[in-house]
Amino acid sequence: MLMEKERNDIVEFGKQMSSQGLSKGTSGNLSCYDPETGYMAIGPSGLGYFDTTPEDIVIMDLEGNIIEGKRKPSSEHNLHATVYKHHPEARAVVHTHSTYCTTFACLRQPLKAVHYVISGAGVDEVPCAEYATFGTPELAENVGKAMGESKALLLANHGLVTCGPNMAKAFSLAVNMEFVAEMQWRCMAVGTPAVLTGEEMAAVRVRMQSYGQAKKPGEPKDTVGY
Repeated sequence: MLMEKERNDIVEFGKQMSSQGLSKGTSGNLSCYDPETGYMAIGPSGLGYFDTTPEDIVIMDLEGNIIEGKRKPSSEHNLHATVYKHHPEARAVVHTHSTYCTTFACLRQPLKAVHYVISGAGVDEVPCAEYATFGTPELAENVGKAMGESKALLLANHGLVTCGPNMAKAFSLAVNMEFVAEMQWRCMAVGTPAVLTGEEMAAVRVRMQSYGQAKKPGEPKDTVGY
């Protein structure tokens, strides 16, 4: 079975995504990418997260060809492939319909630096891609146009997509973006949010370089698990 570890990660984090309320029902999807083979493991379409097994995960290439698997892949496989092409360092993508991120996606407003954890996205403001019907090449194209350097992106009237060097980091970023969105919404309910300046966010990024446990030489720094 190809990409066995990645299949298990998708099953495990899919359950977490559902139990934490980041996606309702069968909405949302997750994937992992292996640059050596060029293969992407992605969840099946319309199957409940607690019903999904590693054998249900579909292996594809980034051009949409099925390499291994009996299930129909997620309708958003083109969106995931676009993220990997746009961020070649990414090894996992998480797409959620989390409540607060989706609220701002429906407003077609970006997430702003109301809290410093937004720095995990690599930008001071998480943009919102233009609307297109779910599962279409047009949506994937809009993602490619809007993502820029950000590791997180809102999808207009749809949800959120994040990427990272592994599934745990991509998932953590999705959790943190939902937190930022909730704080932004709550601040707007009371008054006008105080958005951190570019200088303040630059100081956060410097501070984060020394945050957390020491890493082995060459190991990427964790920038999402504050």
